[in-house]
Amino acid sequence: MGLISLIWGIVAALFMCIALIPLVGWANWLVIPFAAIGAVIGAIGVMLSSKGGNGRAKAGLILNGIVVVVAVIRLQMGGGII
Repeated sequence: MGLISLIWGIVAALFMCIALIPLVGWANWLVIPFAAIGAVIGAIGVMLSSKGGNGRAKAGLILNGIVVVVAVIRLQMGGGII
């Protein structure tokens, strides 16, 4: 689960970088739910893995959380259109 969440977070971060381009801000409406699903997968991975072996799940959870926060801030700045 941890590896899936980490890869999901990397893909979400790439999409978020594309959505930072002016006039492509509407893509953040797609990035936020995508990253939220990755964060849920990461949280499940953290809960199901042992204490020492949950590094990838934590990294995926944190990365997806950062993507959601940045995408929400970008939507607030541009109103979801620009």
